[in-house]
Amino acid sequence: MSVFVGVDIAARSFDVVIREDDKGKKPKRYQQTAQGHAKAIQALKKVRPERIVMEATGIYYLDLAVALTEADLPVSVINPKSFRHFAELTLTRTKTDGVDSALLAEYAERMAPKLWTPPEPVCLELRDLGRQINRLTGSRIQAKNRLHALQSKNSTSSLLLEDEQEGIEFLEKRIKRLREAAETLIAEHEALSRHYNNLQQAPGMGKASTLSILAELCVLPDDMKAPQVSRFAGLDVRLTQSGSSVNRPARLNKAGNAYLRAALYMPAMSAVRSNERAKAFYDALVGRGKKKIQAQCAVMRKYLTGIWACMKNETPFDSALLFSDEHFKA
Repeated sequence: MSVFVGVDIAARSFDVVIREDDKGKKPKRYQQTAQGHAKAIQALKKVRPERIVMEATGIYYLDLAVALTEADLPVSVINPKSFRHFAELTLTRTKTDGVDSALLAEYAERMAPKLWTPPEPVCLELRDLGRQINRLTGSRIQAKNRLHALQSKNSTSSLLLEDEQEGIEFLEKRIKRLREAAETLIAEHEALSRHYNNLQQAPGMGKASTLSILAELCVLPDDMKAPQVSRFAGLDVRLTQSGSSVNRPARLNKAGNAYLRAALYMPAMSAVRSNERAKAFYDALVGRGKKKIQAQCAVMRKYLTGIWACMKNETPFDSALLFSDEHFKA
């Protein structure tokens, strides 16, 4: 008798449905903690599931997926879009945590998704460092804006100015410490070190941008295709066309990894200014009527494609391979 399990992930908890003989049992909820993971693993080992399916929802699935895999349980992590299409095909209209986990268990049985391979621990650590640096950098920008606002007022006390300046200095020390830790981590890992050096060959890619991008991409499966990576970043174009009455302009999906999109923005902007091939590609799009922000996002998507190719092939970034000579004729 085959057993399939669906897991619906939330920020603080996750619901588990065990499916046997084409019927799902009552959902059981566990906390998103180490203790909750341990309880779920204990229960799942008793039923010996053929497959456990969960969605790649934000960052909340990862720790649980790693814990289940380390316990030798068969885990599949699926794209939320594929699950949504499956739900539409089954005509499921109700959306609750229990319904989703039951439907995920049915997905596991009927679709037989491939097993998930967890990232290396060093890659997970690098990703966490990169995201913390990103958050602290954002806090530093906010603090500098507050300082600027305080300095523009004649009535601001010196104590408030000193307090804000000290906060900025402390944030800078934290950022520096974490960047040094991330760079040490990269230097001690042969593959990461090669990727780090190869990506910095891209015009506009400094150490900070390279670290942020590498931290997000190093946890992805090696067999992902460039369009899948674009979807992961939320840089794929979403079309809304139906019949003769609905034909909206194409838009970026933006449902993907915001950290990766943010890390790509400045390198792409710098490339348009400093690299003739990137600039020709950008100008060609604008010349065809695209808005500047659309052209900028297209450069970001191109850059991501080139970066992913560099990582897969372990070759230095080469804009000549990414941007066609045809753009110079536009």
